[in-house]
Formats: sequence, structure tokens, C-alpha cells
Amino acid sequence: MYKYVHGGDVYSHKLTSGGKAFVDFSANINPLGLPLGVKNAVKKAIKQCINYPDPFCLELKEALAKFLKVEEEYLFLGNGASDVLFRLVLTLKPRRALLLAPTFADYERALHTVDCKIGHYKLSAANGFKVEKNILKQITARTDMVVICNPNNPTGQITDKKILEAIIEKCANVKAYLLIDECFMDFVDKNQEYTMCGELEKYSNLIILKAFTKIFAMPGLRLGYCLCADNDLQRELYENGQDWSVSVLAQEAGKAALKEPVYLHESSFVVKEERKYLITQLELLGAEIYGSKANYIFFRLEHPKNLVELLQEQGYLIRSCANYRNLGNDFYRIAVKTRVLNRSLIKAMKEARKHAIFTGTY
Repeated sequence: MYKYVHGGDVYSHKLTSGGKAFVDFSANINPLGLPLGVKNAVKKAIKQCINYPDPFCLELKEALAKFLKVEEEYLFLGNGASDVLFRLVLTLKPRRALLLAPTFADYERALHTVDCKIGHYKLSAANGFKVEKNILKQITARTDMVVICNPNNPTGQITDKKILEAIIEKCANVKAYLLIDECFMDFVDKNQEYTMCGELEKYSNLIILKAFTKIFAMPGLRLGYCLCADNDLQRELYENGQDWSVSVLAQEAGKAALKEPVYLHESSFVVKEERKYLITQLELLGAEIYGSKANYIFFRLEHPKNLVELLQEQGYLIRSCANYRNLGNDFYRIAVKTRVLNRSLIKAMKEARKHAIFTGTY
């Protein structure tokens, strides 16, 4: 049976044994929830569902290009960032790729669909799981694609822009594509200092992956996109998949989301404050924090060893990182939520530690 490896599985964990609804800290979604304007747009768009969706997302693409200050021709939209990722891999069919370890699991899953041989640049706790310049040694003439998640998932660590510039230059020299996943970049403080969107015109082998999913809290609507200046690649992306990958509801939701500047400003403030609060509280519990520059906290906590199970018993879902490459079972990731929920999780973690000590399972 297929094993689901991501967070956000609220369907298998609906209620605790005591009948309490779970609080999901395993999926990294904007804590402010779906914007009201998006909710209203989706309701209004239901009557349009009698028609096929626009296969080119013309209105959404125009609005998104203005929002991002990029050329419309650079945009390709799909049914979430993962859908775009799989279509990119199917289109490019890389033979050899380089991934970070640890990083998001779907890069490897997508690459396996085209029998791509995968190498890994191993990140280390010793330097905070940062990408360093020695990654360039692993990019060779045999490399067809390099994938960098920035900020990385699950670490939340940022790759220095100068290193990214060196990587894209090396990729250009060996005729490899560089795919940078910036799905969590919107949550990073001063993110304009880190994004590579400004390099698209200069490098036709640069692809940037983004989504509405996380920043606008709409994972159930599925809306993601990539940016690339390669016209041939853009055309081939349309050829290698169905024409209607973005639903009517998702397109209308996307257009409405781009009209929510106040929501984005409030989100930035809340995430920054709550991230700081969680880091402080986790450190008081003895956790070692790494990266964590986005809307999630990546940490190592040796005790209690059965933290995930103890928190589930109290109605909280967190992400064990044990199934990520290059990580052990004492690494975890939690989403940044509102102060009330964050405080309740910290309280539950304290209770879990007391329980483990009392039962001798610490």
C-alpha cells in the first residue's frame, strides 16, 4: 500500500480517543487562515463551474505577473506546486540530478518517474544545515538538474544569494537546469534580499517554483506555479499534461488572493512574532533550533523519545522528520500558528515530558 509521507494528514487523525479534534502543527500553513476575500470569491465562482476552466489562466496570469513584477510569458500555473514539479520533470527528463539531504520528498519522487539518477548534497547539523560553496564540486558535466529548496523544507534554512549565483553560473556552464523552490519565501523576513526572481531574464536555465498554498492558506484549492524565461520549456509544459489543471475555483481564488495586501502584511507580523515565541519556548525545553526562517520551526529534541505519540494522545499533530534523508528520529518540525495555539502546544510538550519521566520512558 502507498505510504503518505507528508504532514497535514487530518483525515487519518480526525479525533483523539477522547473525542477531541486534532490541532495540526504538521502542515506549514499561514496561521491567519483563508482570507475572507478568497472565501467570497470561491462562493461567487461556483456558478461558473458549469464551464471548463481557462486552460491558460489568462486573467490570473495577468494579475500574478503584475503582483510579482515579472513578464506574463514567464509564468506557468498548475494544480499546486507539486503538480508543476512533476510536469517539469516529465518535460525535462533529467538523467542525473543533485538534491539536498534533507529536503522535500517530492523532488525525489518526481525524478524517479523518469528513472533519473540522484545524487545528494548532505547538509550537516554542525553548520546549521546550510548549503555551502562546496556544493559546486558536485555539479559536473553529467548533471542535468540541481534542486534547491529556499528556504529549505524541513530545516527552514536560507541559502546565501551569492552561493545561489555561483550555483546558477555553474549550472549554465554545464548546461543544467537549476530549480529553486521558493514556496516558503513569502514568510521570510526581507525576502527580496534572497529571492532569485530577479535573475530570470539573465538565465534561461533558471526555474523558480512557488505556490499560493502556504502564504494564502489554501492547500485544499491547489494552486501553484513556476517562473522561467525559457519559451520552449513553457510551451512543452503545456504539451506534457492536461489542459485544465487549474480549476475555475482555484483561478478565482488566486485572483482574489492577490488583492489582499493587508492580509499579507498582518501575516508577516504574526509569523515573525510567533516564530520568535516558539523558538524561545522550545529552547527552554532543551530543543536545539536550526534554520527556521519561514513559518515553521525545525528542531532536535532527544527526550522524550516518543514525543509524536505523546502529543497525538493530547490532540496535537507534529511532523516527525525521521523519514527525511540524513536525519534521525529526534528531529521534528512544527508550524507557526497563533499565540493561543502555540502556547497550548508548548503546554502539551511539557505534559508529554512529565508523562515520559513518570512512566520511565523519557
